[in-house]
Amino acid sequence: MLDELNESQRDAATHIDGPLLILAGAGSGKTKTLTTRLAYLIGEVGIDPLNTLTLTFTNKAASEMRNRAIRLIGESSSSMPLLCTFHKFGLLFLKFNISRLGRKNTFNIIDSDDQKRMVKAICKDLKIELQTSFLTSEISKYKNILLDPQEALEKAELADYKKAAKVYIEYQKRLLENNLVDFDDLLALTYKILLENDDLREETNNRYQYIMVDEYQDTNELQYQLLKLLAGERRNLCVVGDDDQSIYGWRGANIRNILEFHNHFEGSKVVKLEVNYRSTQQILDVANKLIEHNRKRLGKKLISHMGEGEDVKLLHSMDEVYEARTIASEIKDLINRGVNPSEIAVLYRINALSRSLEEGFSKAGLAYKLIGGIRFYERAEIKDIISYLRIISNSDDDFSLLRVINKPKRGIGASSLGKIRDFAEKKKLPIFTALSTATSEELASILSKKAIKNVEEFIETIKLLQAEKDNLGTLINLFDEHIGLREYYSAMVDGFDRVLNIDEFYGYFRDAIFKDEELTLEKFLADITLQSDQDQVEEDAINIMSVHASKGLEFEYLYVIGLEEEFFPIISETTDIEEERRLAYVAFTRAKKSLTLCYIDSRFYKGQRKHVKKSRFLGEAGLVKHASLKVTKSADYNKGDLVKHKIFGIGRVQEVTKSGKEYKLKINFGGNHKEILSSFVEPI
Repeated sequence: MLDELNESQRDAATHIDGPLLILAGAGSGKTKTLTTRLAYLIGEVGIDPLNTLTLTFTNKAASEMRNRAIRLIGESSSSMPLLCTFHKFGLLFLKFNISRLGRKNTFNIIDSDDQKRMVKAICKDLKIELQTSFLTSEISKYKNILLDPQEALEKAELADYKKAAKVYIEYQKRLLENNLVDFDDLLALTYKILLENDDLREETNNRYQYIMVDEYQDTNELQYQLLKLLAGERRNLCVVGDDDQSIYGWRGANIRNILEFHNHFEGSKVVKLEVNYRSTQQILDVANKLIEHNRKRLGKKLISHMGEGEDVKLLHSMDEVYEARTIASEIKDLINRGVNPSEIAVLYRINALSRSLEEGFSKAGLAYKLIGGIRFYERAEIKDIISYLRIISNSDDDFSLLRVINKPKRGIGASSLGKIRDFAEKKKLPIFTALSTATSEELASILSKKAIKNVEEFIETIKLLQAEKDNLGTLINLFDEHIGLREYYSAMVDGFDRVLNIDEFYGYFRDAIFKDEELTLEKFLADITLQSDQDQVEEDAINIMSVHASKGLEFEYLYVIGLEEEFFPIISETTDIEEERRLAYVAFTRAKKSLTLCYIDSRFYKGQRKHVKKSRFLGEAGLVKHASLKVTKSADYNKGDLVKHKIFGIGRVQEVTKSGKEYKLKINFGGNHKEILSSFVEPI
C-alpha cells in the first residue's frame, strides 16, 4: 500500500510517534494518506486497532475512511479502529462517563427544533423579546468557548447579551431537570469530565494512544482543547488539513489551530502534500497566485500531476440574464458533445445569485439540481413575500394569509390562529373578510388586546396595498416600507443572506415591471408559480451550489459566477478578506479540466440595478490587469468580538484603532476596561 503513495504521502503515512501536521493541499490525496497511515500503524507497526481514534467532521467522511481502512487492513482483523465524528465520539464517551457529573446515562439528545422550542418557551416565561435564532446561536458560542451560564451573565456587556445569558441560565437548568443534552454538550461535557477527573483522563490517554483528525482547519476552540486532553503526554496526535481551505470562521472554526499547531505541540513534524491529482496546472497556477496574497498561511504551492491543460477562461457579460443565457448555451454544447451533466457545476458566493441561473436554465430546458440549498422561490423569506402578494391580489386566499399573519410577529400564536380559523368557519367567510367585518366584541372574544391592535393594522396595511394594485412600481415600494419583512429577517443569524434574497426578489419584480408596461400582479404571480413548480431534479443534472456547499467536491467543467466587488468578495464591516480569498481558492480548485470565471457589468443590489466592478480576485489571480485591486489593512478584530487575555481573561472588543504596525483594542473585561495591543490577545 505504501507503493501507491508519493514521497511526501509516504513520509506522512510512516510517521509513528509524536505530533504530526499533514498540510494537505486541495486534491493532494489527504484521505488516502490518512487511511494508509492508520493501516500502517495497525498492519505493519502492530498497534492494537482499539488504541487508535480517528475523528472527522461528517458521517460521510467517517464512513469513507472506515471502508478504505477495512480494505487496507482486511476484515479478518480481530478488532476494528474507532473512526467517527467528533460528536459521535462525545456521545459514546458520555454514555459511559456522564455519571461523573452526577447524571444518568439515559439522557436524550435534543435536536435544533427541540432547542428552538425550549428557548421560545423560556423567552415567553422570562418576558424576553429576542430572535430565537440569535439566542440559540449565542448559547452555542458560549458552550464552544467553555463559558458557563453564570460567567456569561457576569461578562455580558450589552442589554441583549445580558438577556441571552439569562436565557442560557434557564436553558441549562431545564436541560438538567429533564436529563437532556444538546449537540454542543456532547463535546463540552466530555471536555469537562476529562478535565476534572485525572484518573479517567489517564485511562482515556492509555486507550487512545494514536489519534488522527481530518479537516483540522475547521476545528474550534473547544475541539482543540479536547484534543489536547485526549493526546495527553504521549502527544501522538496526527492532524491533516489545509489552512488555505479554512472557510468556516463564521461558525466558530479557528484558523489559528492549524497555523499554530507547531506552537501548541512542540517538536511537531510538518509534511506538505503539494502534488495535486485533481486539476490541470493552468487551474492551479491561478489558484496559487490568488492565495499567495494571504498573510495568515503556512505556505505551499500546488503542482499538477495531470499536466498543463487548457487556459482558465473569463466570461464577461452585460448583466445576470445574459450571463445565465451564455452559460446555459455553453453547457448545452458540452452535453451535445457527450459530457455527462453531473460533471458540470456552477458556483456562487451569495445564494441570491441562484435565481438568474435557475430561470436561465429552466428557459433553456436544462435539468439542474440545487445542492445544499433551497431553490430561490422555495426559500422562506421569498415564500412570505409571494404569500403577501397573493393576499393583495386575492384576499380570499386563506392559505397564504395563515402563513404570514404572524410574520413579522403580531402576537398571534398557534392558539390564536386556531380561534381565528374557527371564527371564520362559523361566519362562513374567508378569514380576511371575517376579520375585516368583525365587531370589537367579536375580536375581543378570540384575541388579546395587543393582537387585536396588530390584526387591525395588518388589515389596514393590506387594504392600503390593494389600493395600489394597478400601480406596481408604487406597490412594491409601499410593500417594503409597510410590511417590514426585511427588518424581521435581518435580525436572524443568517439575516445577511436572507435580506440579499429579499432584495434580489424586489429587484426582479422592478425589472419585470420595467420590461412589461402591461404587467399585472396576477400575471407576475402566475409566471413565478410556473417557474417555481418546475421540478427538474434528475440524476444526470447540472449542479448549482454555493462555494461553501462545494467543499470536498470536484467537477470536470466548472463555472464560478458573481466575481464582482461586494459579491465575491463580500464587502462589509465584518468581512475577513483572507477568508473570502480562501473561499475563492476553494472554488477554483473544484475544477478538474475546465474553469470559467464569470463577471458582469450590472447587477441587482439591495433592490436596485447598479454598475458593479470586477472582483479584485481576478487581478490577484493574474487574469486581468485592471481589477479593483485594493490594499486591505484589515484588523484581525472587529467591534463586538470576544477575545482572551492571559491575565484579564475573556472580554469583548469595544473599539479598534491603528497603532503603528498593529492595532490597539479597547476591551471590556466584565466591567474592567483596558486598552491593549492586539498581539497580546487571541480571538475566541
